[in-house]
Order: sequence, then C-alpha cells, then structure tokens
Amino acid sequence: MRSRSNSGVKLDNYARIVHQTILRHQDPVTGLLPGSPDQPDAWVRDNVYSIVSVWALSLAYRKNADRDEDKAKAYELEQSVVKLMRGLLQCIMRQLDKVEKFKYSRSTSDSLHAKYNTKTCATVVGDDQWGHLQVDATSLFLLFLAQMTASGLHIIYTQDEVDVVQNLMFYIEAAYKVADYGMWERGDKTNQGITELNASSIGMAKAALEALDELNLFGAKGGPGSVVHALADDIQHCQSILTSMLPRASISKEVDAGVLAIISYPAFAVDDINLVSLTKEEIISKLQGRYGCCRFLRDGHKTPKEDPNRLYYESAELKLFENIECEWPLFWTYLILDGIFSNSPEQVQEYQEALEGILIKQKDGIRLLPELYSVPSDKVEEEYGNPHSVERIPLGKCPLKWGQSLYVLGNLLAEGFLAPGEIDPLNRRFSTIPKPDVVVQVSVLAETEEIKELLLKNGIDVETVADIHPIHVQPSRVLSHIYARLGRNPRLGLTGRPYRRIGVLGTSKFYIIRNTIFSFTPQFIDHQQFYLALDNKMIVEMLRTEIAYLASRWRMTGRPTVTFPISQTMLTEGHTDLDPAVLATLKKLQDGYYGGARIQTGKLSEFLTTSCCAHLSFLDGKGSGSMGRHDEEYDEGDSDGYVHELRYDAEGDDDLAQYLDHLLAHSSPKKPKRQVGGLSRFQAAAAKTKEMVTLMNKAQELNVHNVNMYLPSKLFRTRKESLNLNLPDSPSCQGNYVPEVMLTAESSIPRDASGSIDYNALALLLKDTQCLQDQADILYILYKDKGMDWDTGLHGKGSTVRSLLGDLYKKAGELKHWGLIRMISGILRKKVDELDSACSDLLAHQKHLTVGLPPEPREKTITAPIPLDQLAALIDEASDNNISVAILTQEIMVYLAMSIRTQPRLFSEMFRLRIGLIIQVMATELAQSLNCSGEEATESLMSLSPSELKNLLHHILSGKEFEVQRSVREMDTGVSSAISIHHLGNVGATKSERAGISKLKSDMKMVDNRLSVTDPSKMDRDASLTDLVKLDQPSSPTYKVRAQSLDLESIKSGRYRLPSIESLDVPEMTPVAKDSRHGQWLRRRRLDGALNRVPVGFYQKVWKILQKCHGLSIEGFVLPSSTTREMTPGEIKFSVHVETVLNRVPQPEYRQLLVEAILVLTMLADVDIQSIGSIIHVEKIVHLANDIFCKDQRDLGAEEHILERDTSTGVCKLLYDSAPSGRFGSMTYLTKAVAAYVQDFLPSGSCAVQ
Repeated sequence: MRSRSNSGVKLDNYARIVHQTILRHQDPVTGLLPGSPDQPDAWVRDNVYSIVSVWALSLAYRKNADRDEDKAKAYELEQSVVKLMRGLLQCIMRQLDKVEKFKYSRSTSDSLHAKYNTKTCATVVGDDQWGHLQVDATSLFLLFLAQMTASGLHIIYTQDEVDVVQNLMFYIEAAYKVADYGMWERGDKTNQGITELNASSIGMAKAALEALDELNLFGAKGGPGSVVHALADDIQHCQSILTSMLPRASISKEVDAGVLAIISYPAFAVDDINLVSLTKEEIISKLQGRYGCCRFLRDGHKTPKEDPNRLYYESAELKLFENIECEWPLFWTYLILDGIFSNSPEQVQEYQEALEGILIKQKDGIRLLPELYSVPSDKVEEEYGNPHSVERIPLGKCPLKWGQSLYVLGNLLAEGFLAPGEIDPLNRRFSTIPKPDVVVQVSVLAETEEIKELLLKNGIDVETVADIHPIHVQPSRVLSHIYARLGRNPRLGLTGRPYRRIGVLGTSKFYIIRNTIFSFTPQFIDHQQFYLALDNKMIVEMLRTEIAYLASRWRMTGRPTVTFPISQTMLTEGHTDLDPAVLATLKKLQDGYYGGARIQTGKLSEFLTTSCCAHLSFLDGKGSGSMGRHDEEYDEGDSDGYVHELRYDAEGDDDLAQYLDHLLAHSSPKKPKRQVGGLSRFQAAAAKTKEMVTLMNKAQELNVHNVNMYLPSKLFRTRKESLNLNLPDSPSCQGNYVPEVMLTAESSIPRDASGSIDYNALALLLKDTQCLQDQADILYILYKDKGMDWDTGLHGKGSTVRSLLGDLYKKAGELKHWGLIRMISGILRKKVDELDSACSDLLAHQKHLTVGLPPEPREKTITAPIPLDQLAALIDEASDNNISVAILTQEIMVYLAMSIRTQPRLFSEMFRLRIGLIIQVMATELAQSLNCSGEEATESLMSLSPSELKNLLHHILSGKEFEVQRSVREMDTGVSSAISIHHLGNVGATKSERAGISKLKSDMKMVDNRLSVTDPSKMDRDASLTDLVKLDQPSSPTYKVRAQSLDLESIKSGRYRLPSIESLDVPEMTPVAKDSRHGQWLRRRRLDGALNRVPVGFYQKVWKILQKCHGLSIEGFVLPSSTTREMTPGEIKFSVHVETVLNRVPQPEYRQLLVEAILVLTMLADVDIQSIGSIIHVEKIVHLANDIFCKDQRDLGAEEHILERDTSTGVCKLLYDSAPSGRFGSMTYLTKAVAAYVQDFLPSGSCAVQ
C-alpha cells in the first residue's frame, strides 16, 4: 500500500477540520446546516458560504488524488454540496407563490424567507416577524449554483427546476431599486425595520445575473431548453447604481465591511479597479481593528451598551456604540481571499498572521474562528478614551461556520491545493481587466422605397424592411412580450418575466427565434403614448445618448448592432426631403464617430458574423396556442409590470405565438427584387384577407401600433383620414402665429335663451375655424363642461370630444405646434411610457424627487418607486390639476433620468431633485434672457420643442454660464419661435469687476437682463426677432381680437399657459445696461438653490458645527445637534436630513444665501472652541449681513431704490446679486455678521474674528 504524500496528509487534516466544524452538523434529510446549537434554524446565506469549503475540498481531492479513496472522498464531498444546494432549492420551491408575487409587488411581505427549519425546509417565523427581504442571500445562492454547475456539479434535475431558477433571476433582477434588509438583516442601522438600498445586495444580484446568463443548468448534458437568460439592461442598471453608491454602502451606512464580498471574492461585481481600491481603503481605514473589522460605524450588536431586551435602538443611542463596536475576524478571511485573487502575497501573509493570533485553538488542535470580539463591560470607558487599546473577549457562535469555511478556502488556495480558476470557473475574477473599445454597428433601414430613394439622393445607400429578408425587424415592444414568456410554468403557477420595456443593450443583439433571425429597433423609436418621438431632433438626441451608453456599457461577446428605421415622420412637411437633423446625423454616422463612440454603418446581413447573437429557444417548436395555452391581458399603460393579470383559458390561444406564426407564415420566402413583387407574394401567401387582419389585430393586442413599419408590404399602408375637424392643409394657421383673424366678432361663444353656452352650436364652430388654437380652446370648453365622451354629432355618431382631440393632436404633431401638443397631451392624460422607470432610475441613484411647486404640502416628495398610474395621479395632484405643469413634470422627469444615466456627475451633492422649482427656474431664465414677462416666458417654455427643453435643462444642470437667445426656426409652413443656448467661456473680467465693484460704479438705475457680453448689432437683431414672436402673446392685437371673439377671457383655463407659474417671482425687465454682469450672481444663486446644489463637503462641515452648538435654526425649523448622535458625517441620510430643513425655504436664492452663511459658520468648527452657543439662528446672520451691506452702500451714496428689498425675505436684491468674494462680496458681509453673532460665545482671551 502506497504511503500518503505530504499534500495528502494536509488535505486529510483540512477534511477533519471541515467535518468537525461543518459537515457533522449537516441534516441527513434536508442537507441544511443549522446556525448553532442555540439557533437551530438554517440561514440561506450562512448555508451557502459554509458549504463553499466542502466544495473547494472536493475539488482539491479530485485534483490531488493519491489513491482511489481520494476520488471516492471527492465524490462524497461533492454530494454533500449538492444535497445542501438542493435542500435550499426545496425551501424556495415551497415559497414559489412569494416569488411570483414579489416580481410585481417588491413588498417585504412577499419576499422569500431568510431562514428555514433545518429538519423540514419549512418556514420558522412569520412574514412580518423577521427582516426576510435579503436580496443578497438569494443572489448568493444563485451565484454559487452557477459556479458549481460550471465546475461540473449536477444540482438542477428537471425542466421545472430550470423554470424556478429563471424566475429567481426575475426575483433579483430589479435589485437596483429594491430596498431590503441587507446582509445584516436589520436594514437601516437604527435597527427599526426600515429597509434601504444596499450596495451588497445590488452587487451580489449583478454577479448572479452575469454568472447565470446563457448558462446551461444541466451542464454539458443539457440542451437549449435548460439554458437560462438574464437581461443585459438589468445587469447594467445594477452596475451603474452600484458605481454611484460606492464606497458608501447604503443611505444610513457610509461604510460597511460586508461590501468586501462584492468588490472581491465571491462576486467581483465592480469593474472599476480604482473604485475597488477606494472602497477597500475606506473599509480598512474606518472599520479595521486588532481583532478584525467592525461591520459598520456605530454597530451596537453585542456591545456592552446594547440593551439585550430591546430589538431596536433609539436614534440618539447610536453615539454610545462609537469606538466600542464589535470586531469580526470574518472580514480578514475576505481580505486573505482578496490578496490571493489580486496576486498580493504580502496582503495574504499580513492577514493570515493576524488571523492566526486570534483563532481559538481546541484540544484536538483544530483552530476555530469566533463570530466576533467584544469589549468587556468593565473596560468600556477605557476603550472610549483610547480606542483599540483594551483586550477583547470572543462572543457569539464559535465557530462562525461562514467564517470557518472561508478560512479553510483561503488556506487551500494559499497552499496551492487549488488554483483561483478552479473555484471561479466562470472567470468573475477578471471583471476589472480593461475591455477593448466597443465599435457600435448601426444599420439604417428605410420604411418605404420612396424614403430609400430620398436617402440615395443624399448619398446614403440603405435597405428597406422588405430588402432584408430573411432577417425580421420588429419593435422592442415585441421583444418585451417574448421575454414575458421566459420561465413561464403554469404547473408551478409561474407567469414568467413581468412585462417591462427592454433597454438598448437588449435590442442591440440579434435573436434566433424559431430558427429565424430577428433584429429589434430601440425602445425610443417606439414611443406610442407620448409626443417626444414627434420631435426629430429629440429622436436624434436619444440615438446619440443610446450609442454613447452602448459604447461605455457593452460587455458581451460580439459588437452591438443598432437598427435605426427612417419612417415617414422623419421627412420634411412636404415629404420631399429628409428632416435636416436626421440627415445630418446619418452623415455623421457614416463618418465613423458619433456621440463619442466608434461607429460602423452597413447592412444588417453584413453584421451577422460580427454581432452578438442570442438564441431564445424557449419559443422553439411551440406553434400557435401551444405556449401554455392561456391568454394574457396587458394594461397598456403598465410598463413596469405592476398589474400583470393572467387569465388561464383552455381554449384561448397565446397572442404572441399567433403573431409570430402569422408573421413568419406571411413573410416572403425569397428576397423580392421590387416591392411590388413582394406585395404579390405576400398576398399569395395569405390565404384569406381575414388572416392578414388577424396579424394586424394581434399586433394591436401586443400594443404594437406602428406595425406598418415592420411588415415588408404596402397592404396596410393607407393613411387614416382625419376624423371630423376642418384641419388646415396649408400653413395658414400654424405655430404661435396667426397672420389673420380667423374668427369675427359675430362668431363669439354662442349662448342659448337662458344665457348659458349653447354647446351644440359651439361644436359647429369647429367647422368654421381653421385655426388650431381656436379649435383647441373650443374642445377644452367642451371637455371641461361636457366630458371627454360627449358626442358632438358633427358627422353622425362617434365624433366624441376625445376622438376630435386625438385628431387635433395628430395635426398639431405634424405642424410641430408644441404648446398645443402639450396641452392636448395633458387633457388626454397621456403618460410617458417609461415615466415610472425614469422615476425608479432617479431614486436608485439615491435621489429623492419632489413634484409640484414649494412649499409643502403642495410639493410632494417621492422616496420609493411607485406604479405608473399612482405616479401620474400624484403629479396631477401636486400640479393642482394644472395639465400644463403636470405634462412638463413628466417630461422633465424623463430628461433627468436620461441625464443621470449617462452623466451622473451632473448630480453630485444633490440629494433631492425638485422638479417644480426646476420648471420655475426655466421660466425665470426665459423671462430674463428674452426680456419678457413671466406670462410670456411661461408661454415660450410650453412652446419649446422637446429637444430645446432638454437642452435648456442640461445647461441649467451643468452649472456653467450660458446665455439664451431667440432664434428663428424656418419651417415649410412658416416661421416659429425657438431659442438657442450657448455656453460662455471666461469673459476676461478684471479683478474689480469680479469683486462686483464695477456694478456699483456703473449706472445703477439700469438693470441688465442679459447673461453675457453681446455685441450691439446682435442685440439689435435679437430685439427685432423678439417682435416677431409676440404675434400670439397677450399684448398683440391678434390675441385680443381672438380672445374677445371667443369670449375666452372669462375661461382662462382654456389657454395652455401655466397658471401656477404665472405667480412666479419673475423680475420685470428694463432696458439693457452696459455692464452685462448685472443679474449674474442672482441667477447663479437661483439656479443652485433650485437644484439644491451645495459646495463639496458641505454636509460633513455642517455635522462638525452641530457638535459645537445645540442646533441650527433656519426660518423656524431647527436642525438639532442630537442628529449627530445618530448619524455619521458621511451618511447620505444626514445629508438628506439637512437638505430637508433647507428646503423649507421656498425662495431658491434666499436658500442659497443661508447655505453661504452656514458655510462661514462651519469655519468655526476647526477652531479650538468647545461651544459656540445654543441654537444658532442662521436667518438672523443673513439679515445682520444684509443690514451691514445696506449701510455700506448708503455710505457710498447709493440711492434707496437701488437698495430695494425682496418683500418676502427682507433681503436687499443687490446682495443677492453680489459676487461671493471681494470687498463688497456676500461672504465678506456674512463673515462680519457671524463674527458679531458668535462674539458672546467666544472665550474672552481669544483673538477677535475679523
């Protein structure tokens, strides 16, 4: 018999350790592991981590087998792993009803349980008796299921179990917007059962989704049916939210050692090596002690100051735990593994030696890793005074199986029994290796032969939809329906993926479905419900944004391919040429660079070999009605799958299956040479007209409204005639311009004998006017008084107010009359398809939203994702049911989400986005820049095209100086007003100018409305352009005649301006002064105040000053110093708390002066003074500064009207407009005011503060 090798002996020793500490506790029936003798339940997370060492040991035995017994040992250990993983799967399969509910509700009461009965797999506590929602635990199970399957273990046995795993992926895919209890089961660190977004959960979910994507759960023996799929867009959402959070762990934890599991082994979820290093440094510097790392700052678990009889903590109690938090050796095992995977032997040696010193040695020689080390109760004061000085005692479980397992794993790797690749077969450890530049492939398609010829005239050779056979192009909505069938299993009550929009990463792949190649157009092309897609500049801007996003986020094999269809709406008014914006974009694409990305243009067929391609086999071989045979009803407005009702019907057919059947059956078998040929073949293939209509009907049922674009046929391309409105074909009444009075004085609102409005006669007036605005006004009166479904009877039955408004909307859309489009959208209660998705994106980036204008309660705060219908209702309520404000709020929310996705840095130091104030500031910007009244500015704001509105918003967010000018937009149908926005560079100001002195020396009676230095000729031109756009303003004669003729002055709501904004504090403009810097600092303060923008590090400084006083009072609202006893300086929770108090101030410029005053106050935080008083009234400091400022100005000879005060705050308007620095700067006066205010609290012997 051969003697045992040295390595064999060592392995046997590790086997003994693993058996003694882990395997001997494994339940023989379920395979689960109990927590400890005192806690007999099986926790999902602990079970998975505990079995990892058993799996690693089996791999080591298989690799280093000396004898056949070693191979047998390896098999036995593998089966123990399979037993436990299947035990956890059994626990989950008993709760599939929860998996199904949670996909839609994301409620804590519908979540999978975090722990189970070890002997029966049953639940052990109620849904509401534990912090069960722990996305990271479910994700960890799925991650190791993937890794173990890839290493050769056979854990999943049946197709039903494959469907369960697929639905678990749906369960975790929205982790980026699911607030849970996190890996410490307590949520917010006050331990009061408050859920929060946790970086550890998001990172683990991202890792699990990436690991499982395209994995065959039956291993090498499986077919296409056992492959599971993840959506790349969900993975990227998790990635971007994770990046925006780190190194913070959550709202209430500025740092958490649990994040080690996602920046290193096992998740490797972060691909930015600098962010990984920064996060690791934060954890080590703030949490590491002599016995391990604390979980997070002010963690009271098992400390001597914790009350064991009380589960939750009082807020002010958290300060007691500072410096005596328990230290967990567990985290050193993570750091050892991190050193191994990052190839850092010094780090491995350092932590191994440190760990050896604190392990507890048993009589049998086995070293145990205790759960934690705590400060003895009699040494607390000593530790407070001198942290990390006292000897600590081990408490809790010994060993902590989770830590013991990772300790063994680290030793097996460090001693060479295993290579890193063997326990990471899916190569997650390479996540931080830089990826090559992405080349985005763009294929332009023409909807018709006519458009193809137009493009050819411009030197762009493209194919039509008919030319690309056998590839099929479909809208992204169809892909959403296809994915909604994934994982569907009626026997288990699983409905598949909730119907949600598919992002650009999902639509940039080719898909093989039923042996046919499909390509899908991006989601932004498919706007059915909203008007953004009516603006070609907006479509082009969205294309640029999506291409830039693809270039930065694409991680899959193969290149991304964007299919960009050119439709009729992208032509000019007369359909004679391409829209200039679209044409310019197509030419840029052909140059090879666009949106900062490398571009390759070409035909779809040319890209097949270089593109990413996914095979969706779950639809294979399932003909019409065979896919589970049940109907599905979608709520058209429900884009995020909250209301997803399934009706099982034995006789019903599946809409999608029928749609695909018809689509594939009616497609031309050969590529047609001319479209006419394709048409005849298409007609020949369709046996009956009924079948063609069925295809259209199925498309309608799937909410694919523009199916014409995707069919290689002209059969259905008949233009729908306008309903019953007398709409102009000529440009006689377009835009804001009414060249002639359309209604005479005789055609005023008709009234009956009693003097009330005669609605039937009013409806007839619709035929007599061709002016869209008049028609809109009439329809608005009918809508308000008679309702949306009142039949006007213009052409028999069916001419309801709703249908006529729809007609008017289409015509206004063709004419690009944006004010009318927005008004009608509001009346028709149109909702942006992805409004709730946009809201969720902003919230997931740790931004709270408010809608409506301040103050509360009108201004509503949104802190958690809500369903689309509820969100739209909340916006309506906050807008005081003002349809214009409501529709602008939706639009701006979508633009903010687009910006935060591609440029998150624009939002740094902002924690609450106040959309009402942003609208207010936009109107103010236009009023000041265009030298018009608030009412006219509001009208102009509503009349901006979506792309102009987004551009204005972007410039406001950017924080850079810019100017707004009128420009003229030439169109086929006339002249329309527009704005142009320009960035300003440094304007070479002298030192005295920068200090604001030149303002005082200039003619102070002149108030400048300009934002930049412009030459006189340009100003004259602008003045003449201003006259052009006043045709439809209240001051113009045309407007007055129209208003009088329709008697609309008594029905103000008929106009489409914003009543809530008319009352804005928009300053009246006077002639332009020579010094163009007047108003610059007032404007900057107004912008920063509205955006809640503060200097970097502001909140940390506020935290310090609160420790030296009893609190800060801001306009009667007190920020008490006790908040520092609960919250640490780097917490987002603290920043939001301070921001909430500041937001009580409704005027943004005044709020910003208060911020400056607090900033001056915080300078005292670094002075060696114990206290600077009780409650500091910040507004008193501002008013004191204001008084000193006014006195100085009077001494310089300023006249009283120059020192006019703001009526609401009492602050001199000139102070608002003073630069911060310089002799007359605001900071100078605030510093003097602070010095005077705190003088009484300073020690008598200290230097006077100047």
